Amino acid sequence: MRIGELAKATGTTPRALRHYEQAGLITSCRADNGYRVYDERAAVRVRNIRHLLAVGLTLDDVCCFSPCLDGDMATVPPSPEGLRIARDRLAVLDARIAAQTRARDRLAEALDRVAAP
Repeated sequence: MRIGELAKATGTTPRALRHYEQAGLITSCRADNGYRVYDERAAVRVRNIRHLLAVGLTLDDVCCFSPCLDGDMATVPPSPEGLRIARDRLAVLDARIAAQTRARDRLAEALDRVAAP
């Protein structure tokens, strides 16, 4: 299937597919006309990549799951390594949220001081 067909079948964009390919997560062959051609298994891989990205992992995180991307990741229990990666990402997100909350609180306090009579 060509890149547009794969994009449509997986609800993504050709640009995202090229990005996944550049990251080594999916592969294609080139047709005589230079177009990318993907096999049917690529759709499963792309859906799994999108699933992992949707739950908050980064593309670098997803690369660690590369050997598992051909299976049904949504129903198979994660490996200990997969859990570690997810927990590490959650810790990063929690730290960012806490930092943003502190910044928001400081800004709100500064605005309250200016607005106070």
